[in-house]
Amino acid sequence: MAYLRKGFYDEILHQRVLVLVAFDVDALCACKILQYLFQCDQILYTIVPVTGKEELEKAYVENSEGVKHVIFINCGASVDVVETLQPEESVRFYICDSHRPVDVHNVFNAVQVKLLMKEEEFDELPEYDSLFRDDDSDDDSGNDSDTSERSGKRKRFDDEAIEKRRDKRIWDENRQKILFEYNQFSTYGTSASLIMFELAWKMSKDTNDLVWLAVVGVTDQYIHFKTPRDKYIDDAMALESHVARHNHRGDDEDNIISINCLKIVFDEELQLTLYRHWSLFDSICHSVNLASEMGMPLSQCKQKFSSMESTLRHNIKQMIQDHMTKYGLTNQDVVIPSFSAQYGYKNKLCAADYVLACVATLENISKCSFLEKAVELAKKQTQAIVTQVQTFLDMHQVISAGPFLYAFIQEGTMDVKFFAKPQCLMRLARFTLEAHCSVSRNKRAELDEERKNFFGKAFEQAAVSTNSRTLHDSLDSYIMEMKTEDRSKFFDALISLLN
Repeated sequence: MAYLRKGFYDEILHQRVLVLVAFDVDALCACKILQYLFQCDQILYTIVPVTGKEELEKAYVENSEGVKHVIFINCGASVDVVETLQPEESVRFYICDSHRPVDVHNVFNAVQVKLLMKEEEFDELPEYDSLFRDDDSDDDSGNDSDTSERSGKRKRFDDEAIEKRRDKRIWDENRQKILFEYNQFSTYGTSASLIMFELAWKMSKDTNDLVWLAVVGVTDQYIHFKTPRDKYIDDAMALESHVARHNHRGDDEDNIISINCLKIVFDEELQLTLYRHWSLFDSICHSVNLASEMGMPLSQCKQKFSSMESTLRHNIKQMIQDHMTKYGLTNQDVVIPSFSAQYGYKNKLCAADYVLACVATLENISKCSFLEKAVELAKKQTQAIVTQVQTFLDMHQVISAGPFLYAFIQEGTMDVKFFAKPQCLMRLARFTLEAHCSVSRNKRAELDEERKNFFGKAFEQAAVSTNSRTLHDSLDSYIMEMKTEDRSKFFDALISLLN
């Protein structure tokens, strides 16, 4: 990660910087880490949040005057930023974005664009020569000097010129094939907050608070199904060493230090939604992986978790693991290596709960300034998701179109305000898929552990082929808006395309 300092941070020292930040938890955590570094080095900066491509362009136009260095956090990678924003030649763009694939023009524009990515992720990029050619053929330039009309005709039919055109056509066809395969799936790379934390660490400016921000960013990717479990565990293991380093307490230290400071703990965490802030009964009912009959009194389960008997609280993980095989669950379904944070004697807050609280706050219409209120809002959001999934299943509203499943949320639905936001909608879709598969009599398909999403490209092609009125403004290609009147022909084209 040394290139991050030399090729990025050293270049923006003592400069005025514009930071464009996507509206997701990982991006906000990365921004907070970068903001801390800027404050340490007294760098002047402007931060502007963006929710889509249109806002990205608008934010740049309105804030770029006098700015020569622009940083994109979880935005900008999937569009040709130089072509889109038309900057002056002296402007430099730095893209720290987990969206994949990266637009090829950003990859190979080494003068104005720098990608803040892990070095191993560059291995997945296509070769320059397969995408770009510098041979402006003289065949089409024409000679305005002493060439006669007759010699011009000879040139057009010259065997060498025909051969060149044929090679060019073959090269163009191969280029289109390479680009299609490269852009076919939407995936995610390393968390932006983890990249920024490693920069802070290399500069010896990392703190325990920055570790927690990186933890939250990495967890955000996992619980919103952006990265596979193996990738999440690799990142969590990398952060575990930093957690141990910053949270080590020697026997001779004053206990006041550990009481008044943030303390982060690495441990296996139950995959139960917000269970520390809910009753265990409600948490189980609102989690994707359900469990019951653990030999635990119902009266205890319906109490708030913090009010349960201490012996039950401390043994809950083991009790669930003892009964998981009965329900066809594995240890992987029940627990995940994770982190929790605690200030003093306050309740622990695990990273997943923190992410859900942040997302609920971001996607809420009214302001929510306190973490406790954010957790309550996350509960309401989770309840809305479970209620809607139950409605889908009870009313048989999950429809198979052959290559994919779909469902409609009826207008006037009580909690429709939650589903107008992308991250809540993504959780609803995933919960619906898993719930439908669990109750379906059909053989369950294997889950894609690589988290590849092909709908972005398919949506784009279906919209073009049917002239559907769609809006592809989201930073995630698989999220789009469409006129209701065009829905039927769009779905027909999508089914035909994916069959």
